[in-house]
Amino acid sequence: MEHIPVMLSEVCANMRLESGKRCLDMTVGLAGHATKIMSSISPNGFLLGLDRDSETLPIAYEKLKACGGDFLLKHSDYAQVAEVCAEMGLAGFDAILCDCGISSAQLDDPERGFGFGNDAPLDMRMDRNDPLSAADLLNTLPESELADIFFRYGDERFSRPIARAVVARRQKQVFTLSNDLAALVSGIYYRKGFRHSRVHPATKVFQALRIAVNHEAESLEKGLRGAVSLLAPKGRLVVISFHSGEDRIVKNLFKEFKGGALGTIITKKPLKPTEEEIASNPRSRSALLRVFEKSDTGEENVQGHL
Repeated sequence: MEHIPVMLSEVCANMRLESGKRCLDMTVGLAGHATKIMSSISPNGFLLGLDRDSETLPIAYEKLKACGGDFLLKHSDYAQVAEVCAEMGLAGFDAILCDCGISSAQLDDPERGFGFGNDAPLDMRMDRNDPLSAADLLNTLPESELADIFFRYGDERFSRPIARAVVARRQKQVFTLSNDLAALVSGIYYRKGFRHSRVHPATKVFQALRIAVNHEAESLEKGLRGAVSLLAPKGRLVVISFHSGEDRIVKNLFKEFKGGALGTIITKKPLKPTEEEIASNPRSRSALLRVFEKSDTGEENVQGHL
């Protein structure tokens, strides 16, 4: 199962990896970043990896095991990072990574329903133990709430007509398959005069639904607040986001952390993937990387930000 980690060299450089470091990967996935982190901090370092998708953890375990060194994996939403680490008695990480992107394993598995190129169940749950799927939201939420989701989490310009069309369609036939929604959105774009694009017309709607289903915005804010409390003095928090809404959350939280004398924003503007990386991995094209560094004296101020 192939997975290409996004902005790997930029991540490693900003985490300042070296032997003996204690690191946390809040979204370990298929261990694309984690294997490089592990190989850089071994033999004396330690890596904790979290992921809410239990199906990727066995794969990540085998990859990290091959690297050697000390690591631990835990099935958890990164929103619970502070609680998980408290239970295990872990803190004082030299570097923490949060990659907000969806993994290739999830995107490429038609049964997960994240893509629109197949007749897959319209699911989109990162943890299939969660109660509500994308189909559940489409078939039950009021039109106004659907429009708000499409606009807020997807920057979808046609959020209202799409939401109106969803409600009209579900009154005749409920949504069950990803292609049902993709066809509906494509039809609206066609009627609005859009004919050809390298990006599928339903991309933003699918993104917005995925974020809503998995409560990603809320998890990101809580997770980053927890992460900054777990950093050692001069430790760094590296975050990769993939759309404006996520990046806005990261940017505003970093400003809040700085204003609370917790540390320094290293990246005044987000770093972006190189043209070469985008050419070899088109899924990286929207990535934005920001870095925050904990101060030497910020520990006493952390509790006020949790």
